[in-house]
Amino acid sequence: MKASEMRGKNADDLKKELESLLRAQFGLRMQVATQQLANTSQLKKVRRDIARVRTIMKEKTK
Repeated sequence: MKASEMRGKNADDLKKELESLLRAQFGLRMQVATQQLANTSQLKKVRRDIARVRTIMKEKTK
């Protein structure tokens, strides 16, 4: 998801998005550990999305 799309969301939506991304990251980490994940670039994308959401949440608190 792009940062411009996230900026249009309110704080509650961002929290839900962050929660779902963290769950996805956990699932991907488990797949990596059990060698079931073929496309490891998914982990990088989720990690960057988490950082993006957290950055926008910080911007909104200022």
